[in-house]
Amino acid sequence: MLNSDISRRQLLHSAWLGATGLSVHNPLWAQNPRYPARPVRMIVPNAPGSSVDTISRLLGQQLSPLLGQALVVDNKAGAAGAVGIDAGKVATPDGYTVIAASSSSVTVAPLLQKAISYDPLKDFELISLVALLPNVLVCRTSLPVTKLSEFVAYAKAQGGKFNMASAGPGSVSHLAGVALSSAAGFEALHVPYKGGSQSVGSVVSGETDWTLTPAPVAMALVKGGRLKILGHSMPKGTQPLGPVPSLAETLPGFEFTSWIGLMGPKGLSAEVSDVLRRQLAQALQSKEIKDGFAIHGAVPHSSTGEAFREFLARDIEQTRKAIRLAGVQAE
Repeated sequence: MLNSDISRRQLLHSAWLGATGLSVHNPLWAQNPRYPARPVRMIVPNAPGSSVDTISRLLGQQLSPLLGQALVVDNKAGAAGAVGIDAGKVATPDGYTVIAASSSSVTVAPLLQKAISYDPLKDFELISLVALLPNVLVCRTSLPVTKLSEFVAYAKAQGGKFNMASAGPGSVSHLAGVALSSAAGFEALHVPYKGGSQSVGSVVSGETDWTLTPAPVAMALVKGGRLKILGHSMPKGTQPLGPVPSLAETLPGFEFTSWIGLMGPKGLSAEVSDVLRRQLAQALQSKEIKDGFAIHGAVPHSSTGEAFREFLARDIEQTRKAIRLAGVQAE
Protein backbone atom coordinates (compact mmCIF):
# COMPACT_ATOMS: atom_id res chain seq x y z
CA MET A 1 0.00 0.00 0.00
CA LEU A 2 2.85 2.33 0.86
CA ASN A 3 4.59 1.66 -2.46
CA SER A 4 1.29 2.28 -4.26
CA ASP A 5 0.88 5.67 -2.53
CA ILE A 6 4.43 6.66 -3.44
CA SER A 7 3.92 5.65 -7.06
CA ARG A 8 0.66 7.62 -7.19
CA ARG A 9 2.37 10.73 -5.82
CA GLN A 10 5.24 10.31 -8.30
CA LEU A 11 2.78 10.02 -11.18
CA LEU A 12 0.87 13.10 -10.04
CA HIS A 13 4.13 15.06 -9.67
CA SER A 14 5.27 13.96 -13.13
CA ALA A 15 1.94 15.01 -14.61
CA TRP A 16 2.25 18.45 -12.97
CA LEU A 17 5.77 18.88 -14.34
CA GLY A 18 4.61 17.87 -17.81
CA ALA A 19 1.73 20.35 -17.70
CA THR A 20 4.09 23.18 -16.80
CA GLY A 21 6.71 22.21 -19.35
CA LEU A 22 9.31 21.15 -16.77
CA SER A 23 11.48 18.06 -17.01
CA VAL A 24 11.36 15.34 -14.34
CA HIS A 25 14.87 14.36 -15.39
CA ASN A 26 16.47 17.72 -14.66
CA PRO A 27 18.57 17.46 -11.45
CA LEU A 28 17.70 20.99 -10.30
CA TRP A 29 13.97 20.34 -10.48
CA ALA A 30 14.31 16.92 -8.91
CA GLN A 31 15.92 18.61 -5.90
CA ASN A 32 13.84 21.80 -5.83
CA PRO A 33 10.80 22.02 -8.11
CA ARG A 34 9.69 25.25 -6.46
CA TYR A 35 12.23 27.64 -7.96
CA PRO A 36 12.97 30.19 -6.68
CA ALA A 37 12.94 29.08 -3.07
CA ARG A 38 15.20 31.92 -1.88
CA PRO A 39 16.34 35.39 -3.07
CA VAL A 40 17.99 35.65 -6.48
CA ARG A 41 21.15 37.74 -6.90
CA MET A 42 21.36 39.92 -10.00
CA ILE A 43 24.92 41.02 -10.72
CA VAL A 44 25.02 44.50 -12.24
CA PRO A 45 28.50 45.11 -13.71
CA ASN A 46 28.06 48.88 -13.42
CA ALA A 47 28.26 51.46 -10.67
CA PRO A 48 25.16 52.52 -8.70
CA GLY A 49 23.32 55.33 -10.48
CA SER A 50 24.31 54.24 -13.98
CA SER A 51 21.58 53.65 -16.55
CA VAL A 52 22.09 49.86 -16.38
CA ASP A 53 21.88 49.97 -12.59
CA THR A 54 18.77 52.16 -12.58
CA ILE A 55 16.93 50.01 -15.12
CA SER A 56 17.98 46.81 -13.32
CA ARG A 57 16.57 48.12 -10.05
CA LEU A 58 13.30 49.11 -11.72
CA LEU A 59 13.09 45.60 -13.13
CA GLY A 60 13.87 44.04 -9.76
CA GLN A 61 11.04 45.95 -8.08
CA GLN A 62 8.47 44.52 -10.49
CA LEU A 63 9.99 41.07 -10.95
CA SER A 64 10.41 40.22 -7.26
CA PRO A 65 6.66 39.88 -6.49
CA LEU A 66 6.16 37.72 -9.57
CA LEU A 67 8.98 35.37 -8.56
CA GLY A 68 7.84 35.32 -4.96
CA GLN A 69 11.40 36.09 -3.89
CA ALA A 70 13.56 39.21 -3.78
CA LEU A 71 15.74 39.99 -6.78
CA VAL A 72 18.77 41.53 -5.08
CA VAL A 73 21.03 43.86 -7.06
CA ASP A 74 24.75 43.26 -6.53
CA ASN A 75 26.88 46.01 -8.13
CA LYS A 76 30.27 44.77 -9.31
CA ALA A 77 31.73 47.57 -11.40
CA GLY A 78 35.20 47.68 -12.91
CA ALA A 79 37.15 47.08 -16.13
CA ALA A 80 34.28 48.32 -18.33
CA GLY A 81 31.97 45.72 -16.80
CA ALA A 82 34.34 42.77 -17.05
CA VAL A 83 34.61 42.35 -13.26
CA GLY A 84 30.87 41.74 -12.90
CA ILE A 85 30.55 39.61 -16.02
CA ASP A 86 33.43 37.39 -14.87
CA ALA A 87 31.78 36.99 -11.46
CA GLY A 88 28.60 35.85 -13.15
CA LYS A 89 30.45 33.49 -15.45
CA VAL A 90 31.91 31.44 -12.56
CA ALA A 91 28.73 31.47 -10.42
CA THR A 92 26.91 28.21 -9.72
CA PRO A 93 24.33 27.73 -12.52
CA ASP A 94 21.44 27.03 -10.15
CA GLY A 95 19.31 30.06 -10.99
CA TYR A 96 20.26 32.05 -7.91
CA THR A 97 22.76 34.25 -9.74
CA VAL A 98 21.83 36.08 -12.93
CA ILE A 99 23.60 38.91 -14.77
CA ALA A 100 22.28 42.25 -16.04
CA ALA A 101 24.33 42.34 -19.23
CA SER A 102 24.67 45.33 -21.52
CA SER A 103 26.14 46.23 -24.89
CA SER A 104 29.09 47.98 -23.24
CA SER A 105 30.08 45.06 -20.99
CA VAL A 106 29.21 42.15 -23.27
CA THR A 107 29.73 43.46 -26.81
CA VAL A 108 32.26 46.31 -26.64
CA ALA A 109 34.52 45.29 -23.75
CA PRO A 110 35.58 41.86 -25.13
CA LEU A 111 36.45 43.44 -28.48
CA LEU A 112 38.64 46.14 -26.93
CA GLN A 113 40.27 44.46 -23.92
CA LYS A 114 42.73 41.65 -24.61
CA ALA A 115 42.66 40.59 -20.96
CA ILE A 116 38.97 39.66 -21.10
CA SER A 117 38.58 35.90 -21.24
CA TYR A 118 34.81 35.46 -21.66
CA ASP A 119 33.02 34.81 -24.93
CA PRO A 120 29.48 36.20 -24.68
CA LEU A 121 28.09 33.70 -27.20
CA LYS A 122 29.71 30.60 -25.68
CA ASP A 123 30.17 31.14 -21.95
CA PHE A 124 26.65 32.09 -20.84
CA GLU A 125 23.01 31.08 -21.09
CA LEU A 126 21.09 33.94 -22.70
CA ILE A 127 17.72 34.34 -20.99
CA SER A 128 16.07 37.39 -22.54
CA LEU A 129 16.58 40.92 -23.68
CA VAL A 130 15.22 43.43 -21.17
CA ALA A 131 15.48 46.85 -22.80
CA LEU A 132 16.64 48.61 -25.91
CA LEU A 133 18.35 51.95 -25.33
CA PRO A 134 18.46 54.21 -28.35
CA ASN A 135 21.44 56.42 -28.88
CA VAL A 136 20.40 59.99 -29.64
CA LEU A 137 22.01 62.49 -31.97
CA VAL A 138 22.23 65.75 -30.04
CA CYS A 139 24.00 68.99 -30.90
CA ARG A 140 24.60 72.38 -29.37
CA THR A 141 21.52 74.58 -29.47
CA SER A 142 23.30 77.24 -31.53
CA LEU A 143 23.95 74.84 -34.42
CA PRO A 144 21.84 76.11 -37.36
CA VAL A 145 20.10 72.82 -38.09
CA THR A 146 16.76 71.25 -37.17
CA LYS A 147 16.94 67.80 -38.81
CA LEU A 148 19.47 65.17 -39.86
CA SER A 149 19.65 66.17 -43.54
CA GLU A 150 20.57 69.74 -42.55
CA PHE A 151 23.05 68.41 -39.98
CA VAL A 152 24.82 66.28 -42.61
CA ALA A 153 24.96 69.17 -45.11
CA TYR A 154 26.36 71.47 -42.41
CA ALA A 155 28.94 68.85 -41.37
CA LYS A 156 30.17 68.38 -44.94
CA ALA A 157 30.61 72.14 -45.31
CA GLN A 158 32.96 72.27 -42.31
CA GLY A 159 35.77 70.38 -44.03
CA GLY A 160 36.45 68.09 -41.06
CA LYS A 161 36.39 70.94 -38.51
CA PHE A 162 33.31 69.57 -36.83
CA ASN A 163 33.86 68.41 -33.26
CA MET A 164 32.30 65.14 -32.13
CA ALA A 165 32.32 64.48 -28.38
CA SER A 166 32.49 60.97 -26.94
CA ALA A 167 32.73 59.30 -23.54
CA GLY A 168 36.21 58.09 -24.49
CA PRO A 169 38.00 55.98 -27.13
CA GLY A 170 36.02 52.83 -27.81
CA SER A 171 32.94 54.03 -25.91
CA VAL A 172 29.46 53.53 -27.37
CA SER A 173 29.26 57.23 -28.23
CA HIS A 174 32.62 57.07 -30.03
CA LEU A 175 31.71 54.01 -32.09
CA ALA A 176 28.17 55.19 -32.82
CA GLY A 177 29.43 58.61 -33.89
CA VAL A 178 32.02 57.13 -36.23
CA ALA A 179 29.41 54.80 -37.70
CA LEU A 180 27.10 57.77 -38.34
CA SER A 181 29.74 59.97 -39.95
CA SER A 182 30.83 57.07 -42.16
CA ALA A 183 27.26 56.25 -43.22
CA ALA A 184 26.48 59.92 -43.95
CA GLY A 185 29.79 60.63 -45.67
CA PHE A 186 31.20 63.47 -43.58
CA GLU A 187 34.30 63.94 -41.46
CA ALA A 188 34.38 64.87 -37.80
CA LEU A 189 37.13 65.58 -35.27
CA HIS A 190 36.85 63.14 -32.37
CA VAL A 191 37.12 64.81 -28.96
CA PRO A 192 37.16 62.14 -26.20
CA TYR A 193 36.17 62.82 -22.59
CA LYS A 194 36.20 60.76 -19.41
CA GLY A 195 32.61 59.59 -19.35
CA GLY A 196 29.24 60.35 -20.84
CA SER A 197 28.35 63.22 -18.53
CA GLN A 198 31.49 65.17 -19.44
CA SER A 199 31.10 64.55 -23.17
CA VAL A 200 27.46 65.61 -23.22
CA GLY A 201 28.33 68.60 -21.02
CA SER A 202 30.86 69.72 -23.60
CA VAL A 203 28.10 69.89 -26.23
CA VAL A 204 25.90 71.87 -23.86
CA SER A 205 28.68 74.41 -23.28
CA GLY A 206 29.51 74.65 -27.00
CA GLU A 207 33.01 73.26 -26.53
CA THR A 208 32.05 70.54 -29.03
CA ASP A 209 29.36 70.43 -31.70
CA TRP A 210 27.58 67.09 -31.34
CA THR A 211 27.51 63.57 -30.00
CA LEU A 212 25.56 60.36 -30.63
CA THR A 213 25.13 59.12 -27.07
CA PRO A 214 22.94 56.73 -25.06
CA ALA A 215 19.58 58.41 -24.46
CA PRO A 216 19.66 58.20 -20.64
CA VAL A 217 22.68 60.54 -20.56
CA ALA A 218 21.08 63.26 -22.66
CA MET A 219 17.30 63.27 -22.40
CA ALA A 220 17.01 65.44 -19.28
CA LEU A 221 19.15 68.09 -20.99
CA VAL A 222 17.06 67.84 -24.15
CA LYS A 223 13.86 68.32 -22.16
CA GLY A 224 15.46 71.25 -20.36
CA GLY A 225 16.21 72.99 -23.67
CA ARG A 226 19.99 72.75 -23.27
CA LEU A 227 20.54 70.34 -26.16
CA LYS A 228 18.96 70.02 -29.59
CA ILE A 229 17.90 66.49 -30.55
CA LEU A 230 17.88 65.44 -34.20
CA GLY A 231 17.10 61.72 -34.13
CA HIS A 232 17.49 58.33 -32.49
CA SER A 233 19.37 55.23 -33.58
CA MET A 234 16.63 52.58 -33.48
CA PRO A 235 15.08 51.18 -36.68
CA LYS A 236 12.79 53.17 -38.92
CA GLY A 237 9.21 53.11 -37.70
CA THR A 238 10.03 52.83 -33.99
CA GLN A 239 9.15 55.67 -31.64
CA PRO A 240 11.01 55.20 -28.36
CA LEU A 241 11.09 58.96 -27.77
CA GLY A 242 7.72 60.10 -29.04
CA PRO A 243 7.98 62.49 -31.99
CA VAL A 244 11.80 62.21 -32.30
CA PRO A 245 12.50 60.67 -35.75
CA SER A 246 14.68 57.67 -36.47
CA LEU A 247 18.02 58.45 -38.11
CA ALA A 248 17.21 55.58 -40.49
CA GLU A 249 14.48 57.71 -42.06
CA THR A 250 17.25 59.81 -43.62
CA LEU A 251 20.01 57.18 -43.61
CA PRO A 252 18.27 53.95 -44.63
CA GLY A 253 19.50 50.94 -42.70
CA PHE A 254 21.41 52.92 -40.09
CA GLU A 255 21.01 51.46 -36.60
CA PHE A 256 23.22 51.61 -33.52
CA THR A 257 21.18 50.66 -30.49
CA SER A 258 22.42 49.87 -27.00
CA TRP A 259 20.69 47.19 -24.95
CA ILE A 260 20.33 45.46 -21.58
CA GLY A 261 19.62 41.75 -21.23
CA LEU A 262 19.47 38.99 -18.65
CA MET A 263 22.05 36.17 -18.76
CA GLY A 264 22.99 33.26 -16.55
CA PRO A 265 26.12 31.14 -16.06
CA LYS A 266 26.73 28.37 -18.59
CA GLY A 267 24.77 25.31 -17.55
CA LEU A 268 21.71 27.16 -16.26
CA SER A 269 18.79 24.83 -16.93
CA ALA A 270 16.17 25.52 -19.56
CA GLU A 271 13.51 25.15 -16.86
CA VAL A 272 14.93 27.96 -14.73
CA SER A 273 15.49 30.13 -17.79
CA ASP A 274 11.86 29.61 -18.77
CA VAL A 275 10.61 30.66 -15.32
CA LEU A 276 12.71 33.82 -15.40
CA ARG A 277 11.77 34.59 -19.00
CA ARG A 278 8.03 34.25 -18.43
CA GLN A 279 8.01 36.37 -15.30
CA LEU A 280 10.29 38.96 -16.89
CA ALA A 281 7.98 39.28 -19.90
CA GLN A 282 5.07 39.86 -17.54
CA ALA A 283 6.99 42.44 -15.50
CA LEU A 284 7.89 44.38 -18.65
CA GLN A 285 4.19 44.82 -19.40
CA SER A 286 3.59 46.76 -16.18
CA LYS A 287 2.85 50.47 -16.25
CA GLU A 288 5.56 51.02 -13.63
CA ILE A 289 8.21 49.52 -15.90
CA LYS A 290 7.02 51.34 -19.01
CA ASP A 291 6.88 54.70 -17.23
CA GLY A 292 10.17 54.16 -15.39
CA PHE A 293 12.04 53.02 -18.48
CA ALA A 294 10.63 55.92 -20.54
CA ILE A 295 12.22 58.44 -18.18
CA HIS A 296 15.60 57.02 -19.23
CA GLY A 297 14.74 56.66 -22.91
CA ALA A 298 14.64 52.86 -22.61
CA VAL A 299 12.17 50.60 -24.39
CA PRO A 300 11.01 47.38 -22.64
CA HIS A 301 11.82 44.44 -24.89
CA SER A 302 11.54 40.77 -23.93
CA SER A 303 12.67 37.93 -26.18
CA THR A 304 13.40 34.24 -26.36
CA GLY A 305 16.91 33.08 -25.54
CA GLU A 306 17.52 32.22 -29.19
CA ALA A 307 16.34 35.64 -30.39
CA PHE A 308 18.67 37.23 -27.83
CA ARG A 309 21.55 35.12 -29.21
CA GLU A 310 20.84 36.20 -32.79
CA PHE A 311 20.54 39.83 -31.72
CA LEU A 312 23.86 39.63 -29.84
CA ALA A 313 25.68 38.03 -32.78
CA ARG A 314 24.54 40.89 -35.06
CA ASP A 315 25.50 43.47 -32.45
CA ILE A 316 29.00 42.03 -32.14
CA GLU A 317 29.58 42.18 -35.89
CA GLN A 318 28.20 45.72 -36.15
CA THR A 319 30.42 46.85 -33.30
CA ARG A 320 33.46 45.10 -34.74
CA LYS A 321 32.95 47.07 -37.97
CA ALA A 322 32.61 50.35 -36.06
CA ILE A 323 35.81 49.62 -34.15
CA ARG A 324 37.69 49.13 -37.42
CA LEU A 325 36.29 52.40 -38.77
CA ALA A 326 37.29 54.21 -35.59
CA GLY A 327 40.80 52.79 -35.72
CA VAL A 328 40.64 51.72 -32.07
CA GLN A 329 43.07 48.98 -31.05
CA ALA A 330 42.43 46.39 -28.37
CA GLU A 331 44.61 46.93 -25.33
